[in-house]
Amino acid sequence: MSATFASADAATVRAILELADDGLILGHRLSEWCGHAPMLEEELALANMGLDLLGQARALYAHAGALEGKGRGEDDLAFLRRERDYCNCLLVERENRDFAHTMARQLYFAAFMQPFWRAVAASSSDETLRGIAAKADKEMSYHLRHAGEWVIRMGDGTAESAARMADAVDELHRYTGELFMASPARAQAIRDGLLPDPESIRAEWDETIATVFAAAKLTAPEIRTWQKGGRDGIHGEAMGHLLAELQFMQRAYPGQTW
Repeated sequence: MSATFASADAATVRAILELADDGLILGHRLSEWCGHAPMLEEELALANMGLDLLGQARALYAHAGALEGKGRGEDDLAFLRRERDYCNCLLVERENRDFAHTMARQLYFAAFMQPFWRAVAASSSDETLRGIAAKADKEMSYHLRHAGEWVIRMGDGTAESAARMADAVDELHRYTGELFMASPARAQAIRDGLLPDPESIRAEWDETIATVFAAAKLTAPEIRTWQKGGRDGIHGEAMGHLLAELQFMQRAYPGQTW
């Protein structure tokens, strides 16, 4: 989609799809741990966090489809778009690699989304978004606490766990800048009072990350060039593999229902 929109509604739909795609893609990444988590308790925790994100995505897709008015429902938007049509941030599509990468990615994302949803619930001009945000705020509070505890446990743990967490931070920190970049659709949604300016969340995000890193004995790397492009549909190679798995059933058996 271009930087200009045919109507305010078109910009609103795009801005909501950004949020929905973030939830869908990260939820799928967490689902990849099913059967592979390091312990049963964590297997359940990761699955539940993934379900939280998928639930948020479903509600957002349904709302976007209703506003769009073209008859597309949540399944159409989730499973029947091409790779370049997805506008999730690059952070959420990064591969799990190991447990440290998963927890670092979750910390970065939840530290942003928890205050973001809180702001939406408090002040959005869209009643449906306020309802979605009120529930999502509580869910992301748990995600933030859970991920933060693991980052501290691994960063301040054994030599092996500390090395893995440090490697995860070095790899993923460069993707966090995109969280604070307002796409043209997001900028319009900010002007319309639907969504908060991501820059208004930066101070709280910085404080949260700094607090966790201090306890975990981690140092955030200096980043000169932030990785970006996901909001414009420009994704990494891993995204294609993710979508092939995510979309297989719906494309192989179109229109099927459970």
